[in-house]
Amino acid sequence: MLIIDSKDCENIDKALKKYKKKFEKSKVLLQLRERQTFTKPSVVRRGQVLKAIYKQQLASGKIEG
Repeated sequence: MLIIDSKDCENIDKALKKYKKKFEKSKVLLQLRERQTFTKPSVVRRGQVLKAIYKQQLASGKIEG
């Protein structure tokens, strides 16, 4: 549960902005989307390997980002 400390003189828009930022940082929505469908561990691992290969190619200069 997210708790936002709002001062009495604080604007409701500022409090809402703080809430949205905290909500985004907690990655609740991202976890919800991941849980909607099952992905096999082999598919997850393959994605991680491809991402690592891409990062190495960026670092070595073979690909320009």
